[in-house]
Amino acid sequence: MMMSFPFDNSYVRLPERFFARRAPTPVAAPRLIQVNRTLAGELGLDPDWLAGPEGIAALAGNGIPPGADPVATAYAGHQFGQFVPQLGDGRAVLLGEVVGRDGRRRDIQLKGAGPTPFSRSGDGRAALGPVLREYLVSEAMAALGIPTTRALAAVATGEPVMRETPLPGAVLTRVAASHIRVGTFQFFAARGDVEALRALADHVVARHYPEAAQAQNPYRALLDGVIAAQAALVARWLLVGFVHGVMNTDNMSVAGETIDYGPCAFLDAYDPRTVYSSIDRAGRYAYGEQPRIALWNLTRLAETLLPLLADDETEAVAAAEAALAGYAPHFEAAYHGGLARKIGLGDLREGDAALAGDLLRRMAENQADFTRTFRALCEAAERPAGDGAVRDLFVDPTAYDDWAPRWRARLAEEARDPAETAAAMRAVNPAFIPRNHQVEAMIAAAVERADFAPFAALLAVLARPYADQPDQARFAEAPEGGGVGYRTFCGT
Repeated sequence: MMMSFPFDNSYVRLPERFFARRAPTPVAAPRLIQVNRTLAGELGLDPDWLAGPEGIAALAGNGIPPGADPVATAYAGHQFGQFVPQLGDGRAVLLGEVVGRDGRRRDIQLKGAGPTPFSRSGDGRAALGPVLREYLVSEAMAALGIPTTRALAAVATGEPVMRETPLPGAVLTRVAASHIRVGTFQFFAARGDVEALRALADHVVARHYPEAAQAQNPYRALLDGVIAAQAALVARWLLVGFVHGVMNTDNMSVAGETIDYGPCAFLDAYDPRTVYSSIDRAGRYAYGEQPRIALWNLTRLAETLLPLLADDETEAVAAAEAALAGYAPHFEAAYHGGLARKIGLGDLREGDAALAGDLLRRMAENQADFTRTFRALCEAAERPAGDGAVRDLFVDPTAYDDWAPRWRARLAEEARDPAETAAAMRAVNPAFIPRNHQVEAMIAAAVERADFAPFAALLAVLARPYADQPDQARFAEAPEGGGVGYRTFCGT
């Protein structure tokens, strides 16, 4: 295991207009809340060193580890549809990159590390609650098998941050394939800086889509790759009931990872119109709108790449449109195939998408809990006696009773042992998700009482989301009222 970070930084070798060099701002009294020992091992880091005085100083921003080259990266973005030509890392500092034991290159970033030239009068700090939310939800997403940034550590700063009221401060150490966003491309496109666009695109190809370098048109292949990755990612969000909450273009990673866990949440009662973010008053980023918004964001990326796709503008537009036309097939294959697996079907056949869609419609009409319904179906697939647990989740149980015979008839065509079918379903239908009311209770305990035991307990359960864990059944319970009226806040 490595003491300190074995940095191998590539982004800082790009032109200096890509970032601003800025060291983290030290904090008063750093105290370790959590270090992700498993992730540390994957990165080749010594978790005991990270938890020691030198490691905590590095994680808090009080000490610059050898080989770090701290920068705040520049980007722009559409925020709720409105273009802002300069955003950038206003409260985050990229320390550098490490190549893990698996050969993958990852960014090491301190979030809440103090003001930068992109802070726009902000304090550059993070409150404890949002740091714990991002740590917990990003690690839950990783355990669910969804591409995501990760949390290496959380450190309390010993300093308050001023929001509506004073709150305890914290720093999150975030690990990502990269922090390059659609908004990064938009930053240079808005300035007509084709040279920078080309340098950025070449960097992304080399780092994330190396196969594109061999294509006849590497930039078209890059666009195709990002589109396919995002289509698959959003489909996977929907399949576990995840609502990102703020799908601005500056919050879409070109690496195909989930990034920026601000006002995110998970569905309780199923309703595609669900909005949790307090600032999303028009429902732009509702659960069911996420596939459409992803395509909208990808269209903005395609616009930035037009100068690279072809010298002739008409040809460039045609290439972009052809690439974007591939989004729907990618998304539908991933989403409908995933839904079929959730109800126990293997090969997707004609009528399967309609069968699954009919279940979702009945769930929405009957306020059925998304996660509990699909998990209960696993038992129902194994033995008809399991129907009772499913139908009890519907306001009108006959809505399930009408659907179940058609489902069982389709299952019979699979010619698979019911126990095998149920096991396959349990592998894709989690028993545990970060329930919103439990996340809020965990945050309240930490913020109000400095009690981190609920955080640790919830984190441990969510590390095994597909296991039954009967002794932890309380973490699978839905909130009273189906979570209606729950709101999340950005925390910046």
